[in-house]
Amino acid sequence: MYESFYGLRERPFDLTPNPGYLFLSNRQREALSTLRYALKGPRGLMLMVGEAGTGKTTLVHTALSELGSGDAQCALLSNPTLTRNEFYEFLANALDLPGEASRSKARFLLDLRDYVSQRHAAGKLTAILFDEAQSLPPELLEEIRLLSNIETPTTKFLTVVLAGQPELADRLNEPEFRQLKQRIGLRCELVAFDLPETASYVAGRLRIAGGAPAEIFTRNAIEAVFEGSGGVPRIINVICHNALIGGFATETKPIPRKLVEEVLRDFDLRDESGSADDESDTRRRSSAEAPSPAPASPVAAASDQQTEDSQEQRPASALLGTFGRKRRHSFF
Repeated sequence: MYESFYGLRERPFDLTPNPGYLFLSNRQREALSTLRYALKGPRGLMLMVGEAGTGKTTLVHTALSELGSGDAQCALLSNPTLTRNEFYEFLANALDLPGEASRSKARFLLDLRDYVSQRHAAGKLTAILFDEAQSLPPELLEEIRLLSNIETPTTKFLTVVLAGQPELADRLNEPEFRQLKQRIGLRCELVAFDLPETASYVAGRLRIAGGAPAEIFTRNAIEAVFEGSGGVPRIINVICHNALIGGFATETKPIPRKLVEEVLRDFDLRDESGSADDESDTRRRSSAEAPSPAPASPVAAASDQQTEDSQEQRPASALLGTFGRKRRHSFF
């Protein structure tokens, strides 16, 4: 399809999270370091918040993949909309506790305390990670708080990681969850990319696929991707993928801004400050209200059009070439 047209790989290739190929902004790097620290030993509760699509799940899987299958026993719950009984059944199975533990909460708690204390004495880590934790029912948040009580006066036996969207932080500010919030010992936040980070991220994806970034998107196209995505990696992926399809269909290389804007209209994608269409409408209204310029000569008009076309077709080297050349990249 468009892969061969743009010189990209046509066959699937391994995208297993790998720190050597992971694009990290400053906030992502800080969050991954905090998560690594939390999984190096029993740290109690950790909170990681970020908007949808900013890379929480990728960082969780990256940190877990680094642990391997050695001295760490980790249970990852990605769909936390469970009943209390299902919650304990899942944890019992994930931590390889005896069969009786999955059928009785009292049996589960006794077996879990024995299990984590023995592992801690042997220098081994036990951790429970909750992805999409903003969806946890209130009763399960209370159960998690009680699980964090498995400790001695001087030592914690269990690491619990809550990764979720900002609504999770809002819930923890409610009076009924104040005790849980007080137990959070580590906290980090993921934010969207800025324009240079967006350009570097796109460049990284294209390089991994075998392409030359500056030959595939113009500078103005990358700016439009940033405006439409708000710097959210997941949305950047959607916009660029569909812009490449559109460019292939029209045999356009490199991708200009107008093709990206067509994708933004088709998907109704808007950033936090408003839509790209709103900005275009503002520019059009400003032009309509401004006094009409004096007619230009045909030579001047042609020169102006040539300048405008050259700016649109200018490769994105200023963005795609300057940022991220010293880094290796992966996908969020």
